[in-house]
Amino acid sequence: MKSLVQEFYCAITRSADAALEQVAGGFFTADARVSVAHPVNDLSGVQDVVESYIRPLLRAFPDLQRKEFVAVPGSYQEGTWVNATGYLLGTFAADLFGIPATNRIAYLRFTEMVRIEGDRIAEYYLILDFLDLMQQAGVNPLRASLGHPGMIMPPSDRTLGMQEGDVESGKVTIDLVLNMLDCLGGYDGRSLQSMALEEYWAPDFIWYGPAGIGTTRGIEGFRRQHQGPFLQGFPNRVVDRKTNILGCGDYASTGGWPHMTATHTGSGWLGLAPTGRTITMRVIDIWRRRGNLLEENWVGIDILHILHQLGLDVFSQMHQLKDRGFDYE
Repeated sequence: MKSLVQEFYCAITRSADAALEQVAGGFFTADARVSVAHPVNDLSGVQDVVESYIRPLLRAFPDLQRKEFVAVPGSYQEGTWVNATGYLLGTFAADLFGIPATNRIAYLRFTEMVRIEGDRIAEYYLILDFLDLMQQAGVNPLRASLGHPGMIMPPSDRTLGMQEGDVESGKVTIDLVLNMLDCLGGYDGRSLQSMALEEYWAPDFIWYGPAGIGTTRGIEGFRRQHQGPFLQGFPNRVVDRKTNILGCGDYASTGGWPHMTATHTGSGWLGLAPTGRTITMRVIDIWRRRGNLLEENWVGIDILHILHQLGLDVFSQMHQLKDRGFDYE
């Protein structure tokens, strides 16, 4: 299967600025729904997509390139979907939504869900890790990630790009993922060991988290650097909406816009004091199975959208750092 989204990015990077709307319009249905991570959010119509997302992106990265690490195709509720992750990269030559240009190569991580009708995009949900881009520019105002910050890796089995696999294997991967998610929902409120992840995750499992959290290694690393602080902050989190659930061979993916609802009643997550606010979370996951265990998980979370709902204006804090000329480490 060809990547329609890959073709879309190739087309817009070759397009003259004046022709962007016409070129982009050839890739979307008339009533396409497009939503991009905060601060872009929900867009209305191709003109809005071009003005609010494509044109700022191309001005910031005039030599833009899209590197797709893994893409999981599948059907969900009679729709054709592809969920993918990787990087948009290029020379960061102009500010992007206020994030200061570095005039050197930068990597903007993406995680996306795309529904396709015929040869056009009908729904496009895109998480861009703007916080990681702030980090590359030296203006990340948040405390350091507990996990490893920076570049994520492609699949360890080297199966880059669009996945291929039989439907039955895909169902096996989906079932394993759904059973694992039920396990995560079994938290007893006291011990992280009440979620028996050893039954689902390989000992060397890698969780590729977003900036602010970082990448973790193994079950204990996941518990210490993400799961524990997250459950302290949001003990009542509920996965209540799914945009899709896809499986293809050893890969599976699911996500929602939003995907989770939670109330921020505890401290610990990102070092923030509890706000008592109930928020939604945009999340997209891609998993890779090895045998009967999960080995890798690429996790897209719109962290800045969560913080916005909690009343924290990360962009304003970033501007304060930038105005002071302070290189945050």
